[in-house]
Amino acid sequence: MIQVTDKAKDKILELKIAEGHTDEQNIRVSVRGGGCSGLMYDLDFSSTIAANDQIFEDKGVKILVDKKSLLYLVGTVLDFSDGLNGKGFQFVNPNASRTCGCGESFSV
Repeated sequence: MIQVTDKAKDKILELKIAEGHTDEQNIRVSVRGGGCSGLMYDLDFSSTIAANDQIFEDKGVKILVDKKSLLYLVGTVLDFSDGLNGKGFQFVNPNASRTCGCGESFSV
């Protein structure tokens, strides 16, 4: 399961409206190879639900995760920061043994 903080929920809803997305479009969270630590997070809007997707809902936000990515993301919290130390979505992942300085890549 992936949890969403109130700040992340608010930013997702704001972006959904600003970019003209419909209610049928959900958040897709996935993991792919790359980055300085070996694995990278990918976050996007998606209206397609694949056969191997797991669907979670937290605070009214539907999150799609493919089964392969779910192995790396179980227990992750999606947050949003707009502070001086960086602006953007952040993944608080208890499965990550190492993360890079930018927070966009990790290793297990």
